[in-house]
Amino acid sequence: MVKQVVLTKEGLEKLENELEELKSVKRKEVAEKIKVALSFGDLSENSEYDEAKNEQAIIEARIADIEVLLKNVRVLDESELSSENVHIGSKVELRVVNPETGSSRVVNYRMVGSNEADPVNGCISDESAVGKAILDHGIGDKVTVEVPAGVMEYEILAISK
Repeated sequence: MVKQVVLTKEGLEKLENELEELKSVKRKEVAEKIKVALSFGDLSENSEYDEAKNEQAIIEARIADIEVLLKNVRVLDESELSSENVHIGSKVELRVVNPETGSSRVVNYRMVGSNEADPVNGCISDESAVGKAILDHGIGDKVTVEVPAGVMEYEILAISK
């Protein structure tokens, strides 16, 4: 059974744009590389040909992956979402406390589905350790999460759409 994919409207647009780019631009670029490599003759020792065929396989696999995702996508209707509890699509402000040192800092995240996760840019997945822990919690709630840096305490300071 294929898992339903939850995406924000922006995430859906990003996937659709990537699929269009792969089909209309990347496929043609790789086909041209293969054509040029074939003109070099002997395929048994033609590294350009091998490289182009590998690139073609990667592109075709990504196209197939995106098409499966798009067949099983559910786009969030953000107008139905509340600001009372954390859910996919929420923007959250958290105070992170390291219990060992007592140090704390405030971080801002956007909760997204696993296919849109981009922690470097503040988008965390509902399947990540922190995401799972704060999901369905409200302002003022505190949760303890084991992360790679150790055990941290998170307090939800604000939730918005």
